[in-house]
Amino acid sequence: MTTPIDARFAQLKKERRSAFVTFLMAGDPDPETSLDIVKAMPKAGADIIEIGMPFTDPMADGPSIQAAGLRALKAGMTLKKTLGLVREFRKSDDATPLVLMGYYNPIYIYGVDKFLADAKSAGVDGLIVVDLPPEEDSELCVPAMKAGLNFIRLATPTTDDKRLPAVLANTSGFVYYVSVTGITGSASADSSAVGDAVARIKRHTALPVCVGFGIRTPEAASAIAAKADGAVVGTALVDVLRRSLDTENNATAKTVGAVAELAAALAAGVRGAK
Repeated sequence: MTTPIDARFAQLKKERRSAFVTFLMAGDPDPETSLDIVKAMPKAGADIIEIGMPFTDPMADGPSIQAAGLRALKAGMTLKKTLGLVREFRKSDDATPLVLMGYYNPIYIYGVDKFLADAKSAGVDGLIVVDLPPEEDSELCVPAMKAGLNFIRLATPTTDDKRLPAVLANTSGFVYYVSVTGITGSASADSSAVGDAVARIKRHTALPVCVGFGIRTPEAASAIAAKADGAVVGTALVDVLRRSLDTENNATAKTVGAVAELAAALAAGVRGAK
């Protein structure tokens, strides 16, 4: 079965360019503004959109994305409302692949079967669940695949050749390579090291490899996109969103435009890479 994510990468391959993947936290700074920002991403050049599921105890997120999650939770965002955001987005865009990214606890509390059914009906195309290792594939990964959703796994600089086959076994859509050892936004990606890592992963899989963590500028996005099948940017977009807010962390007239403007610049960097 060809999924929307598979179809998008096939199209990008024909166009001989890498994917620009954006990450934004659902409900940040409030549900309405968050939806407007997500809606602005395809026009700004996003090929795939990752939407964060707010959670109180993230383990892979740096201060910026942690703060985004807390802003969203304070504004009343829930997993059910996150699926509602996807459903609203799909009313005007049925083509852009959407990936929910986050942690297993909210999904477990929601109920796996109900979550997968609701996610599929809302228009979700894939999942990235940071804290579920391959040894727990029966919990969510395998059921997600049976539901027609891609389950995208993270590989890191410490994922050696012995571990990679297990990481890749049930991965689909693309492989998300974490370019730095640490949390989001903690360091800048090294494009030369990324090139070697991507080549190593590709010796084990035919899936596209997208690189995230540590990409903040159009120049960095271009350098990474030249070595990988996609560049993922999250913290830089979340930071420009935060800087657009007022002193009470409320959206201003500048918020949506500020995020879209940076996304467009980053997209231009990715598109000029190959």
